[in-house]
Amino acid sequence: MIAEPWPTEIRLLENGRSLRVTFDDGASFTMSAELLRVRSPSAEVQGHSPADRKTVGGKRNVAILAVAPVGNYAIRLDFDDMHRTGIYTWRYLRELGETAEASFAAYEEELKAKGLDRDRPGEA
Repeated sequence: MIAEPWPTEIRLLENGRSLRVTFDDGASFTMSAELLRVRSPSAEVQGHSPADRKTVGGKRNVAILAVAPVGNYAIRLDFDDMHRTGIYTWRYLRELGETAEASFAAYEEELKAKGLDRDRPGEA
């Protein structure tokens, strides 16, 4: 059985503009609040199927206000745009950290394709 990733430290940085997660195997990832917000695992963003997933613009300057534990398997992030429904499991945080650069590039392409940008609110 493969062990699940387990965080040893979760720290807000840059006044909530980024989050660093360090895992028990020594891997450490610093992710922007913007990436965490636009890739929120919430139904509001992800929908109930891949076809329902939203592309959310205007989040360049979003910040994380609080990090709250959810059981012993996840955290909830409270953002300053009042989004607080995503449950970020340890596995999801690890995957997002490992793919952050590619995920952010894909997000920027989605924005462009849908006529949205990082500075103006909107979703498609």
